[in-house]
Amino acid sequence: MRALARTRRALLCALLCLGPTCLYAAEGALDWEQLRPEEREILKPFEHRWSELSPERRQRLRQGAARWQRMTPEERARARERYERFKQLPPEEQERVRRRHHWFKSLPPEERARLRERWRGMTPEERRQFRENHPALRPPRSGTEDATRERHRRGR
Repeated sequence: MRALARTRRALLCALLCLGPTCLYAAEGALDWEQLRPEEREILKPFEHRWSELSPERRQRLRQGAARWQRMTPEERARARERYERFKQLPPEEQERVRRRHHWFKSLPPEERARLRERWRGMTPEERRQFRENHPALRPPRSGTEDATRERHRRGR
């Protein structure tokens, strides 16, 4: 009888601990039809493969859609411009930008805030010099990126 009571308590404890995780995953796992109309409008490019996406990916996309809805028209225009510039980059440069973004996101929040504030206060020339003088703040580069940089340096 005591073993059964212990087992029940352990099961209850596990359910209480895992419950929020399951609810979070279930929230992200909404079917396409369960999304709000505003979400469906923003996430329309993902409609045809929504059911194939992981719950985590769906949740991140929904968070991005919510962030997009909170943006001002000017912020949205800037985001579109940045995305268009990104799409024009060669694939290896896009990959370099992605790695840099992931590297930056891996920094502690205080460090990111400090770097952002410092960057915003710089002129374009100061930014160029900063990049040259602080190689330790650059994320690691791939061999492909080194070869591409060397080709550009030689004018090829």
